Amino acid sequence: MLITLKNKGTLNYKNFFFRCAIGKNGLTSNKKEGDKKTPKGTFNLDKLYYRKDRLKKPKTKLKCTPIIKKMGWCDDINSKKNYNKLININKKNKIKYEKMYRRDNNYDLVIPIKFNFKKTKLGKGSAIFIHVTKNYKPTEGCIALKKSDLLILIKLINKNTKIQIT
Repeated sequence: MLITLKNKGTLNYKNFFFRCAIGKNGLTSNKKEGDKKTPKGTFNLDKLYYRKDRLKKPKTKLKCTPIIKKMGWCDDINSKKNYNKLININKKNKIKYEKMYRRDNNYDLVIPIKFNFKKTKLGKGSAIFIHVTKNYKPTEGCIALKKSDLLILIKLINKNTKIQIT
């Protein structure tokens, strides 16, 4: 089971086609932290994170984890221990991270793409997600879909589904 992104604006799964946004600077085979590019390749997907204060638990075969205020995703190239991982935010943390609990709706539904997960390399890229968009504005490197489309997609996929970005 494979989700494909073959052009810059369409995600395909079986016979479903979803308009999407990608990184502001396009696709790359040589991803670097902060380059605003979406990495090319075939990747596994992580579990689904969702805002339970904004929507009920979605219907999906993916494992689901509610997003809480203290969740962050480390994008600090100086933090070997935490880079490209989910972290607990606290005032003692002196590392850079992306907040998962946001005011906008972009992270109401989030699926981390397992890019640079195993044998994580500092500076190779972090926090590459499939998430929500309202306006298809280019992303920092993620793939973004309308909430209604992402809700359809997560009903169709499971833990064995991969994404191919070409």
